[in-house]
Amino acid sequence: MKHRNPIHDRNPEQGFTMSEHRSGIDVSRILTALTLAEKAALVSGRGAWDTAQVERVGIPSIVMTDGPHGVRLRDPQIKQFSFDASLPATCFPTASALGSSWDTELLTRVGEALGSESRAAGVSILLGPGINIKRSPLCGRNFEYLSEDPVLSGRLGAALVQGIQSRGVGASVKHFAANNQETERMRVSAEVDERTLREIYLAGFEYVVTSADPWTVMAAYNRINGVFASENHWLLTEILRTEWGFEGLVVSDWNAVSDSVRAIEAGLDLQMPTTHGASAAKLVDAVHAGRLAEQTLDRAVVRVLELVNRALESELGTTTPTVDFDAHHALARTAAAESAVLLKNEEEILPLDPTSDTRVAVIGEFARTPRFQGAGSSQVNATRVDDVWGALIAATENPLRLTFSPGFTLTGQPDDTLLAEAVAAAAAAEVAVVFLGLPSAEESEGFDREHIDLPPTQVRVLEAVAAVNRNVVVVLANGGVVRVAPWERHCHAILEVWLAGQAGGGAIADLLFGRANPCGRLAETIPVRLQDNPSYLNFPGAVGSVVHGERLYVGYRYYDAKDMAVGYPFGHGLSYTTFEYSDLDAEVVGQGAEVVLRLRLTLTNTGSLVGKEVVQVYVGDVESSVDRPVRELKAFTKIELEPGQSVPVEFELGARDLSFFSISDGRWLLESGDFEIAVGGSSRDLRLTATVVVDAPAPTRTLSLSSTVGEWLGDPVGGPSLRRALEDAEGLSMATNPEILRMVESLPLDRVVTMSGGRLDMAELGEALDPPQ
Repeated sequence: MKHRNPIHDRNPEQGFTMSEHRSGIDVSRILTALTLAEKAALVSGRGAWDTAQVERVGIPSIVMTDGPHGVRLRDPQIKQFSFDASLPATCFPTASALGSSWDTELLTRVGEALGSESRAAGVSILLGPGINIKRSPLCGRNFEYLSEDPVLSGRLGAALVQGIQSRGVGASVKHFAANNQETERMRVSAEVDERTLREIYLAGFEYVVTSADPWTVMAAYNRINGVFASENHWLLTEILRTEWGFEGLVVSDWNAVSDSVRAIEAGLDLQMPTTHGASAAKLVDAVHAGRLAEQTLDRAVVRVLELVNRALESELGTTTPTVDFDAHHALARTAAAESAVLLKNEEEILPLDPTSDTRVAVIGEFARTPRFQGAGSSQVNATRVDDVWGALIAATENPLRLTFSPGFTLTGQPDDTLLAEAVAAAAAAEVAVVFLGLPSAEESEGFDREHIDLPPTQVRVLEAVAAVNRNVVVVLANGGVVRVAPWERHCHAILEVWLAGQAGGGAIADLLFGRANPCGRLAETIPVRLQDNPSYLNFPGAVGSVVHGERLYVGYRYYDAKDMAVGYPFGHGLSYTTFEYSDLDAEVVGQGAEVVLRLRLTLTNTGSLVGKEVVQVYVGDVESSVDRPVRELKAFTKIELEPGQSVPVEFELGARDLSFFSISDGRWLLESGDFEIAVGGSSRDLRLTATVVVDAPAPTRTLSLSSTVGEWLGDPVGGPSLRRALEDAEGLSMATNPEILRMVESLPLDRVVTMSGGRLDMAELGEALDPPQ
């Protein structure tokens, strides 16, 4: 199947486009030729998905479209808006699935396919990937996000960006930042302390920006500590551009801008979609009134022009690809298989033998009517869709006997007839494979979930089937996690396939019959119950504000710190083979900012099948001046091994991997001391550990009279000075009385000076003060 370029079907009223532009544009020359009104128009969209053009000076329009897991380009022949009204494109597994692959190479290949389809369709910017942190399992858009961990999200997000942009199409990393819920998403203020922002919610974006050079970053809907992300100078200019060195364009999420003047001042470059001239008029008025410097507007205009130029150069420099949709369908099938997580496999019930005479009852409407993608702006008009039932039949050989019973309806209404048919089929079979999941109405962009349970009608079917057949396998289809604790005792195996894309049916058949070996790992923790989630009491907030009261302790960082029972831990996933870890060696070279930690170990496939293992490296600071998680993911790799094969595995960590963000110092800080390195198959399956000693210079802190006694005593200069002053002060016993000294450690020094009644010699402390006294 070949792809035609829909740009040739465009409406002539759309004006001239990139495909009609034969050379790049001279940004400096054009900037001086533009009128103020034209400049203002360029920093807003012309329509829903395209940028403004100025034909007078040769500026073409470029097209953007949704696409975290498929190109959703509006069909130009359909005038009325609909999420279904898009041109056919490959629907890959959603990010919730791809995140569970833990496979950067795979995501690069998926990105390349997305980029190729975008180029063929005349799209210059694909709006994705989404790398927001899964703070709560209730977030309705979690299917679009990769993980609860910023290292995993950042590495996988960067791979997608590199793949997309390798085909001459820009990516748009979103939603920047702290966009972790759908409830009041257009106005809610995420109240988050800076350390939590830096370590959890910004770290993934930082990695993508600094390693993959995305063409654009999309500013989120929400406020951050009271300021809209699209109007947040600290976020868009101080951090994104000054600290991280981002040189691309910042685009708003669609209809995210509240004040176009403040947005341009803060560092936003392009407001989408069109405002039909309203924003441009406000910008012109602001310049005339002196409320907005024209140079500030010019800065945004230049970035828009540079983006157009970048897109032009990519299109003019290469041939428009012809998309092989069959090959992309095959890639989608591989991606679905690589992303599925085998949570449980008691008595090695899986894989099933397709050549045996086993009677298998396939139960569940999802086997016939697959739920393969999320709802909302990411919805793709798939080129084709494989259902599991058809794929199972195609993959089997006589004398395997398969039967199908829907068991339940997707509307959630109890149906006793369907239930009875499913029970009869299960009773007559040796194995029952039950397909369960979330209907699309229960999770979507635009609203958050109310719970994390499966529909009661589906659990009822599972319980009834298990009552007549002990050999039950459950296959799950869902975007966000579902709770398994209430019903997992009714099955021997659970295969979590997420929203597996258009080729998910074939991938599931491959996994059930052992033609593919499960190798996905959980990118988010499955809690025993919703109430255990660290955000439970603060999600989704109230009265336009949501407090991130759990701070750094998101996902496994919280569960592991509390040593709390979970349904299945972060990083967990089984295989049809087994792996052994051995010979961990950890070497520290250098110190401070130049420190390098080199890890080496051996991984062996101890089973009888080819399989892939995800080796995960966690780091914990044994003793720190601030609270830190027990362990944090810092590196990972996915390795395929033949039966009996052993391979060396190496990692290299740097100072940043061992540091925390210090609020008092305003920077990433590495402290000397012991660090525990743990390597294994999940945050709870740690096969090897080592303790290393890291040397780092003591931080230089600024002391003042408002600094606490404890901060003074911990300072190499201030500590001795304060001790001498206390010892010399007549009648003050705190210097020689540890009990009293500990009581006053939290007091600011100026309070102690007041308490001393003038007996504390300030001259003794003067050299340590900033400024000196």
